Amino acid sequence: MEVTKRKARALGLCSGGLDSRLAAKILQMQGIDVYLITFETPFFSAQKAREAAKQLGLPLEVANITDIYLTMLRNPPCGYGKHMNPCLDCHALMFRLAGETMRKKGFDFLFSGEVLGQRPMSQTRSSLRYVEKHSGYDGYILRPLSALQLGETIPEKEGWVDRSRLLGITGRGRKDQMVLAEQFEITDYPSPAGGCLLTDKGYADRLRDLFAHQETTSESELHLLKYGRHFRLESGAKIIVGRTKPENEALETYADPAKDTRLWLHKKPGPVCLVTAGADETTVKLAASLCVGYSKTPQEIPTEVRVKAPDKETRIQVLGMAPDLFKAFLL
Repeated sequence: MEVTKRKARALGLCSGGLDSRLAAKILQMQGIDVYLITFETPFFSAQKAREAAKQLGLPLEVANITDIYLTMLRNPPCGYGKHMNPCLDCHALMFRLAGETMRKKGFDFLFSGEVLGQRPMSQTRSSLRYVEKHSGYDGYILRPLSALQLGETIPEKEGWVDRSRLLGITGRGRKDQMVLAEQFEITDYPSPAGGCLLTDKGYADRLRDLFAHQETTSESELHLLKYGRHFRLESGAKIIVGRTKPENEALETYADPAKDTRLWLHKKPGPVCLVTAGADETTVKLAASLCVGYSKTPQEIPTEVRVKAPDKETRIQVLGMAPDLFKAFLL
């Protein structure tokens, strides 16, 4: 009696870029059951991965890993990149979490769209080995686009994957990937731009400041770092001033009504301002003056500002303060 060989099942880490899509297609061409997983935090979104999964017609699991990510981010064993990006430990963490899902749901191995040499810090040979060793799933991580340039993995040794049908792409060029995309009829895919806020200097500076002043951080506070002008006063208090209507709306969305104080001009256009947890009377008045200063209201005329604190709502009259006077405190 002939025994039907069970299909191998692969779980792929999907960023949503072209390389992730190609890696999935290469394994599908071998008859492997392919599933995708992606992770999200306030620093990076799962939107591109959702679009990729839809395009490929593959199931996708999305997991918010903010809490566990923050623990790693405060003290990454391998340190940071140029700003606050812990790329190697980030990748190791994601493979570890994906590996836990692999074990739990009966997948045979993990894969990704990483290309050897594509990124000078996080995709060198030694970097890929660091990630694999520290993920806890050494040998179970396949990188189909560069497999022929890397050591043989367990999926290949066990015959779940035909190594001869994998690729050996290296370097930062995209020519080989674009040829493959045409062959697989993948025509709509994002450009290879970075999507992690931790690589952005402005965001990283604000995050570093937040870590320096707080032992714990909420997800909403991490989102707030994306919007407005941020001022850290000598007292340790922080004021955030919206720059546009969408930013004003974002500040309202992510403000914590149980801790933060919100300010805005009464019956006049202007920014929304936040004073984060622990606003005293002096800080509130400064924030109100800054709120007026960033509006088009004449600074020499007393202007009424609404102040909504966690325990009460009041109105105060203040003179506007020129924003230039606060430049030294701007993050």
